[in-house]
Amino acid sequence: MAGYPTLLVSVLLILELSGSGYCSSTVNPCCYFPCENKGVCVRFENDRYECDCTRTGYYGTNCTIPEFFTRIYATVKPRPAFTHYFLTHFKWLWDIINSTFLGNTIMRLVLTVRSNLIPSPPTYNSAYGYISWEAYANVSYYTRILPPVEADCPTPTGTKGYAKLPDSTHIAERFFLRKKFVPDPQGSNLMFAFFAQHFTHQFFKTFGRMGRGFTKGLGHGVDLSHVYGDTLDRQHVLRLFKDGKMKYQLIKGEMYPPSIVDAPVHMQYPANIPTANRLAIGEEHFGLLPGLMMYATLWLREHNRVCDVLKKEHSSWSDEQLFQTARLILIGETIKIVIEDYVQHLSGYYLKLQFNPELLFGVQFQYRNRIAVEFNQLYHWHPLMPDSFNVKGQEYAYEKFLFNSSILLDYGVEALVESFTNQHAGQIGGGHNINKHILRVAVGVIEESRELRLQSFNQYRKRFNLKPYTSFQELTGEETMAQELEELYGDIDALEFYPGLIVEKPQPNSIFGESMVEMGAPFSLKGLMGNPICSPEYWKPSTFGGKTGFDIVNSASLQKLVCLNVKHCPPNVAFHVPSGVAQKQEQEALGAKPSTEL
Repeated sequence: MAGYPTLLVSVLLILELSGSGYCSSTVNPCCYFPCENKGVCVRFENDRYECDCTRTGYYGTNCTIPEFFTRIYATVKPRPAFTHYFLTHFKWLWDIINSTFLGNTIMRLVLTVRSNLIPSPPTYNSAYGYISWEAYANVSYYTRILPPVEADCPTPTGTKGYAKLPDSTHIAERFFLRKKFVPDPQGSNLMFAFFAQHFTHQFFKTFGRMGRGFTKGLGHGVDLSHVYGDTLDRQHVLRLFKDGKMKYQLIKGEMYPPSIVDAPVHMQYPANIPTANRLAIGEEHFGLLPGLMMYATLWLREHNRVCDVLKKEHSSWSDEQLFQTARLILIGETIKIVIEDYVQHLSGYYLKLQFNPELLFGVQFQYRNRIAVEFNQLYHWHPLMPDSFNVKGQEYAYEKFLFNSSILLDYGVEALVESFTNQHAGQIGGGHNINKHILRVAVGVIEESRELRLQSFNQYRKRFNLKPYTSFQELTGEETMAQELEELYGDIDALEFYPGLIVEKPQPNSIFGESMVEMGAPFSLKGLMGNPICSPEYWKPSTFGGKTGFDIVNSASLQKLVCLNVKHCPPNVAFHVPSGVAQKQEQEALGAKPSTEL
């Protein structure tokens, strides 16, 4: 009996009649995913389906025959690996390109090609695996790039693999758990790691109490709700209602978020945390890590600083107009920093990335975004976190670091920036690099994906125009992990979405593999450039209070965010470890022993 599910699946696969429009009468034919190249499977009777190939560039029963121009495009289009290699080499050539009109041309191409991979308006959600008004209009749901696997399919990923997926905890412990800390070869530091977590939590707000696939954040993009609160009531509690500013407290002459006594909003703190150390900010979970609270403090200071600038130029403006305009400026600053500092570092490209909304004014583009559940799944980058945290030479284990606001208040923002700049973050791809203290989060991601019935990793590869892997060894680049994965999943086409992203072999000298780049970049760029401030109606000086406010947006950088809001600018403010520090740490790591229990 133990082999019966596997035997059943084998029989069903033998019975498949791909290309004829018919499949076994006992199986939903769409479970075979017969429609290629973004074709939509429409089921009629139990044994009949049709593929809608409209505007896919393909035709035929299963949308597999390329049209004339599709064939030409497929012939000349470079492979992602070649494109990545070209963008990360030949610096002398890119220096020339970046200084000419070609830089703008290529940047426009990057934005349009990447963004066009994300459907707009949205198509599916976790309740509707077909086009519906509800999937479009109900913003309480995350959207979906691919519809859920049909509930009546013989296996969780359709027809491939076993009838039951391997235990999620076993997957995490066997393939995700860190054996020895592997630093990111691109040199990402903890400033990068904490920024990634801080930035994304303004739009990744899973609302499990509502059910599967719901989000608490209705903005679906860069709205700075993690700074201002995700409801009007929370925002009002955090606001000073004077000169447009947010509430704050002064400690040792420096500005910090107010305590929950002065701004009584709900915050997630354990009962043992002193009231004075329970700081109140827009995102209720950011008391968890001092690094997140550090960024919350920087943005609080920046908001109030911008309000002072606006007040000086617009003495007649009301508190409300000062607040609203400052918020728009900070949204612009955020997008500028994300594209030109954060994504620039992450990509490793020599192409100079630009935040220039005007590049898209002459092309068709929709200024609205919906956060997809796949983007939320993809962005669980917990391998970034180290085994311990070094602040000014003091080592903090997880137990001493979590919910410890006194680290921020005692050391100050400058000390944390300097310390986090100098500490390596971990490599995300390749597996075996998540600290044991946060492994449970990865387990939760796998279990959520199963509840949401996400399609397999290879199905998403195809959706983003990538060649599906033909074996686990091709995926991982080695034999041991590949063999174990094959034993657990039975078929490369049954591998789940998130495990595939994490165990995929990294690109050379890169933080993660090809799939994370090719799937993550379209979500990111569409979400950033789809912000309303990037539209022709908004992108003008008057939106930001005039030339001075517009200049703040257009000149924003991570270094300015820090250095304009501390007394003494720390050295080497960046998302990567300084070269001298990196070389020293690499030399020390050559003789390092595997990480021990904290």
